[in-house]
Amino acid sequence: MITAIVLIDASTDSIGEVAATLADLDGVSEVYSVAGGGTDLIALVRVREFDDVADVIAGRINKVPGVLDTRTHIAFRAYSQHDLESAFSIGLD
Repeated sequence: MITAIVLIDASTDSIGEVAATLADLDGVSEVYSVAGGGTDLIALVRVREFDDVADVIAGRINKVPGVLDTRTHIAFRAYSQHDLESAFSIGLD
């Protein structure tokens, strides 16, 4: 499994809609809204082949209305088995 972390700048007036659309795309496993560093959303892309990374990011994510810019990081190795949801959680039920 190949994991790509995609930092996304989105139109300020449509961040929620962009996030919801991204979350429904094939290949996108999670989308988080974030603050700081000029990034509005972080999407985790999980695919089986490297060619699929381009299909998801260039072919789908970048075509979503409201996506202004993306920066992609490819993960080489996971050092933690912690649940990602708990890592991004602020402890609210």
